[in-house]
Amino acid sequence: MAEPPEPEPSHDHVREVDAWAARRLERLTADDGWLTVVGLEWLEPGANTIGSGPANRVRLPGGPERLGSILVSDVGIRLDAAPGVEGLLGPAGAVSRAIELLDDRGGREPTRLRLDALTFFVIEREGHRAVRVKDAGAPARERFGGIERWPVDARWRVEARFEPLPADASVLAPDVLGTGQTYATPGVLRFDLAGAPCRLVAFQEPGEDELFLVFGDRTNGTDSFAGGRYLYAQAPDGRGIVVLDFNRAYNPPCVFTAFATCALPLEENRLVVRVEAGEKRYEGPGAGH
Repeated sequence: MAEPPEPEPSHDHVREVDAWAARRLERLTADDGWLTVVGLEWLEPGANTIGSGPANRVRLPGGPERLGSILVSDVGIRLDAAPGVEGLLGPAGAVSRAIELLDDRGGREPTRLRLDALTFFVIEREGHRAVRVKDAGAPARERFGGIERWPVDARWRVEARFEPLPADASVLAPDVLGTGQTYATPGVLRFDLAGAPCRLVAFQEPGEDELFLVFGDRTNGTDSFAGGRYLYAQAPDGRGIVVLDFNRAYNPPCVFTAFATCALPLEENRLVVRVEAGEKRYEGPGAGH
């Protein structure tokens, strides 16, 4: 008996995925996209010197040898600019001698400082703070040549049954730092993919309604990034159904820079099938393949 024909994606589906991919590349290649990340310097309690000089705790790829000092205390975080520093721009477009800095804890927008083509700000991961540095002229951005994708295929767009977990459920997910990151886990998704029953634990980021999926599959390390891929999905509908479109699976930031803090898949989020959809392994300038 002949096998049934494979379902063809609708023109609307292809256009939707292509539009998503275009927006994804636009964000990635922007002046402050992931391709511009050139530094991640962890802070200690007390004073942390910052500047381009080799003796600074926070090294910048440009600017004055000593820009100033970042003070980390129980009260907060503050940058004290060195005397005579020019060209440093803060949130209001100008910088006073001392600048209070907010980190990105809880999904809030951190205080961003600019110095010529450089942007830097403080992030927080599991109680530890670091300065993330971006350079609009980073080589990875200038040499970026795109990301190959599998053709859009309707077989990789599936409906999953959402099984809620307790409201306060969370998990410590592994990450590229080797320390782990805590995510809220609103529920579990169950679905069939490529003829196999599958299950994914969904994450939810602070202040977000969408589900965040960090998954691995049998293409990892050959056709796709060894560390897995990411996928966002809308919250479950009134029937408890979540649409998963693996055609929108994408590479995590640590593919493009060594200075990301990417979450990696839980063991139970490693699918037993080859997900031949979404972004393929990136072969351009980057940290990991």
